[in-house]
Amino acid sequence: MLYLPREEGQGLVEYALILVLIAVVVIIILTLLGGRVSSIFSTISDAMA
Repeated sequence: MLYLPREEGQGLVEYALILVLIAVVVIIILTLLGGRVSSIFSTISDAMA
């Protein structure tokens, strides 16, 4: 018989890599825009008080 590699877990690994990539992009975006978002919320909070 020919050797057939098992590829059952390959799909799960690909999904995990995609999720990790998305998480890294989100973390980078939040790091870059975090100060601005905080400033906007502070401005809104001060305007309501």
